[in-house]
Amino acid sequence: MTLIMKEHKVKTAYAGQHERADRSDCRIALSLKKSGGLDITVNSKVKLLFEKAIRKTLTDGLNVFSIKHADVTIDDNGAPDYVIMARLEACIKQLADTELLFLPEQLKQNMAKTCKDHMRRSRLYLPGNTPKLALNAGLHSGDGIILDLEDSVAPNRKDEARLLVRNSLRAVDFYGAERMVRINQGERGLKDLDAVIPQHANVILLPKCETPEQLIAVDERIQSLRKVHKIKNDVWIMPIIESAMGVIRAYDIASASPNVIALAIGLEDYTADIGAPRTKEGKETFYARSVVVNAAKACGLQAIDSVFSDISDMDALYENVCASKALGFDGMGCIHPRQIKVIHDAFAPTEKEIEKARKIVDAFKEAEKKGLGVVAVGSKMIDPPVVKRALRVMELAGKEV
Repeated sequence: MTLIMKEHKVKTAYAGQHERADRSDCRIALSLKKSGGLDITVNSKVKLLFEKAIRKTLTDGLNVFSIKHADVTIDDNGAPDYVIMARLEACIKQLADTELLFLPEQLKQNMAKTCKDHMRRSRLYLPGNTPKLALNAGLHSGDGIILDLEDSVAPNRKDEARLLVRNSLRAVDFYGAERMVRINQGERGLKDLDAVIPQHANVILLPKCETPEQLIAVDERIQSLRKVHKIKNDVWIMPIIESAMGVIRAYDIASASPNVIALAIGLEDYTADIGAPRTKEGKETFYARSVVVNAAKACGLQAIDSVFSDISDMDALYENVCASKALGFDGMGCIHPRQIKVIHDAFAPTEKEIEKARKIVDAFKEAEKKGLGVVAVGSKMIDPPVVKRALRVMELAGKEV
């Protein structure tokens, strides 16, 4: 198969990063030529141990694309195979038009599905183009890991980030965390879906969502890709409300598809949109957060609060999470692993809440045994939504029901 070269001035393509801080990454330079075979130069901090393996990965990749003549230089900083594969493919696709893919093996555990009411107290944002942060992120025990293709990736690096996120979904062990991807908006976001849906992503985060039509377009693309690639697992959608218009249309967005599992709010963009500074007290966001919670709950969905940006103040984070919980949120985003435990602790039920939930569940079970249609705890009648909430409290507390 002959590659169709792109008609532009670029003769050498580059992808990846190689600075001291960019461990687990590499920078590849690729030039295609008409003759002379393959000339591969390996500069690596682990060259003594892994030069042979690095050369094999590069050679295998070039063979996938039927490239027989090329100059390749890799400056390696301990990049795993799946990173080298993504960076090489990114270079090739800058120079040539091809639908071929260079994919790492899919880990079996990365094909696991998640349910609609999966626990989502915490979700950790990771820049999609920075492999060192994703490698062991699951060890921090967050409920979800978000590989971000939107705000954390520079516009000129989004194409190569997409390939890296695609490979990460296949090759990185997430240790049971829900595998999430925040895509871009518009056509670029649809291209992101083309790459990540076949890799069994659990949840797609749709940023800056303002209309049901935006969500429906994403949902339709997901369902089409599931059919084409025979993906049996559900792929859930979490729209992020980040503007005044999004807040006004929150219910319409939440109810636009049965595949929506939660409404999230992004307060940095929201406050910028309404022209209000962020404050510790949060009065400027109270209305928007309340609307998002009510829209989510009216549709039977989870409500997910925004991130807390001060990673050094754990006391303020705890207070913020408690306020979030009091508004009805079920979880929130985080931007540093150290925030996860604080978020989990703050969302955990109190002893009083656990005791009350236990009484409700026990009373419900006893009524079921007796065939009674009415359940009472003390002087209060208990209906199914109350029992459901009590069961959720027991689940959050990790108690046997």
